This record gives sequence, structure tokens and C-alpha cells, in this order.
Amino acid sequence: MLSILIPTYNYNVFPLVKEVSEQCCIEKITFEIIVLDDASQNFHVENNKINSLDNCCYSVLNQNIGRSAIRNLLSTEASFYNLLFLDADVRIISNQFIKNYLGFIKGNSNYGVVYGGIVYQENRPEKNQLLRWIYGNKREALPAEKRNENVYVSFLTLNFLIKKEVFQTVRFNEDIPNLRYEDLLFSFDLMKNKIPLQHINNQVVHNGIETSEVFMHKTNDSLKGLKFLLSKNYLPADYAKISAVHNLLKQTKLLFLINLIYKMRKNSFKKNLLGSKPSLFIYDIYRLGYFSQL
Repeated sequence: MLSILIPTYNYNVFPLVKEVSEQCCIEKITFEIIVLDDASQNFHVENNKINSLDNCCYSVLNQNIGRSAIRNLLSTEASFYNLLFLDADVRIISNQFIKNYLGFIKGNSNYGVVYGGIVYQENRPEKNQLLRWIYGNKREALPAEKRNENVYVSFLTLNFLIKKEVFQTVRFNEDIPNLRYEDLLFSFDLMKNKIPLQHINNQVVHNGIETSEVFMHKTNDSLKGLKFLLSKNYLPADYAKISAVHNLLKQTKLLFLINLIYKMRKNSFKKNLLGSKPSLFIYDIYRLGYFSQL
């Protein structure tokens, strides 16, 4: 009835698998949990314990294939009609997590895709982790009601339910660089194919907040990825907010101001973003400037 699919890389995913497995057993459903390790070097001993759990399987790929390809591979190995994708670095916070998805499946047999959402830890993290924490809370940890205002763009791939037949129609694009934004492209393809996407409040916690420095590096990579998607016409410029704003500034001949501010203040922007009081306004200006320079 339910295939739970988890890609992992250098992460101990056993606690997550154990919790999800126990919830499935409580609900007395037919299920499987498949974990694929994308050729990482660590946590093999811990993750091999997954194979001791009923209906659970852990295996390691011979070579790294990236975020898009591993999700597609997981879907081909799934036995059941309903696919639940979870990222390895999430934590289940509700003992009704599986039950909530099952209730949705039973009550909405014609669903396409369902996104459960994400939350971040309540406690303020260390100073060097603040940017990721503030961004996550302000931009990603939104209730379903807020996410439903912008249904497709609000979608993230760390906690979603999808019919197998839908996934066979809209798969993750394996031709793009492994630079993030694959979730945005996936959501655009869902919209383009008129696949219904619904948001519910069935959140997981995102574990292991990275440092602000690592998050800035990932930000730069993701903007390079977005630039690639736009250059190859995978996405229209108005789909992602940052490229839409960039185009608007370009059309109104105001982009030179962003470029000038970015060149003059880039170092002070970084100092703020890596400091104890990071500003999301400065973060957005930094991203616009960086994106414009690509």
C-alpha cells in the first residue's frame, strides 16, 4: 500500500526509518521502506541496521548519481501505488505522521501530490547557524494555509506523497547540474502537466542546520543552478521569485543600482549574513547582485 523512499548521503538515517516503521506497524498497513545511499563513505554500520527491520531495505550505490537520479531510481524500485518521499535529515514530530497521510489517501483517492511541510527547531541555534535558521523559519516553515497561496512554488521535496503513476509522468530531471533547484523544476513540471498539488499540515523537523558559511556557499550554487535552468528554457523567468524580480529591475532599467550596491557592499553584506543579526533583506539584495553577475 505504501512505499516510503529515502535517499541519503553521509547521514545516519536509522532513527528516522525506525520511527516511520513503527508507525506503519501500528497502523497495520502493507508497507516498505527503501533507503538508497548515494555512494557516501560514512554511517554504513549504523544504516545497515535498517536491514534488520521488517519490510525495510538499505543499500549503497557504487557511484554518486545526484539528488534527481536517486529519487527516480527509488521510484522504480518501489512496489506500491503510493510513494512517500522523505529526506534523510528530517525528524518525525507527530506520532500521527503516517496516519495523517493514510487518512488523506483514503479520503482523496484522486490526489496527485501532497506536501506535508517543514518546521525548524524552536531554540535559537549557535551564532554561526543563524542565517539558515532564520531563512528556514521565515521562508520555508509555513502552515499549509500560507503555502496554498502559492501552491507550486511553495513545494519542497523533503516530505511529500505522490502516486506512482503521477511520478511516471513527472520525474526529476537528470540532465540538470546537481546544484539544487531540482525541486522548483519538479514543481513547475507538475504545474505544466496540470497535476494537482495540495498542502497539508503534516510537518517534519529539518535536522542539522548548517553553518551560515555553508548556507551561503549553497546559495551561490543554487543561483548557478537557476541560471542554468533559465538559460536552457527549463523554467520561465517569472516562475522563481528572484529571477522575476531580476527581470523586472532589468526592464525598468534599475538593475544597475543593484549591481552597483552589490559591488560596493558585497563584503559588508557577507559580514552581516555571517554574523549574529543576519538580515533577510540584505540576503535578498546579495542574491540579486550575485545572480546578476553570473
